Amino acid sequence: MENKPKLDKSDLAILAILQQQGRISNSALAKKINLSAPACLARVKRLEQNGVIIGYYARLDRRSLGLDNLCFIELSLELHQPEHMQQILGKLVAMPEVLECHHLTGEYDYLLKVLVANTEALHDFISRQLIPMPGIARIHTSVVLREIKTSTELPLS
Repeated sequence: MENKPKLDKSDLAILAILQQQGRISNSALAKKINLSAPACLARVKRLEQNGVIIGYYARLDRRSLGLDNLCFIELSLELHQPEHMQQILGKLVAMPEVLECHHLTGEYDYLLKVLVANTEALHDFISRQLIPMPGIARIHTSVVLREIKTSTELPLS
């Protein structure tokens, strides 16, 4: 079992603010949580070193970049031997269209979150990359019609 770092109210406040404002300056962050700038910076560095904060990213608008088709693709594998699964997973995670890959319980083995430009690109992705891949037994695709909620913020309470 992993040792979870102990987080106090100030740590949680820092994390909540950074999830919403990743580019906030240390001095502004320190003011918001009533700490000195050096104390705040030390906490942020500790959270990074402990692996609680794993990075800072720019959140991009996919549509402004011409990526209009968000899809979820469920996959079932023919074989479930570890070496066979690792081969398939290695190929899946290397595909830039695959934003997320999750191992599931239930009817399907994996759930992919896939982003492509349009239906033609989706067709190409499925027919040229997934279908020819040895070991995939079934593919089920759902196209997102409208995103209701999209968030990268973790519930901290």
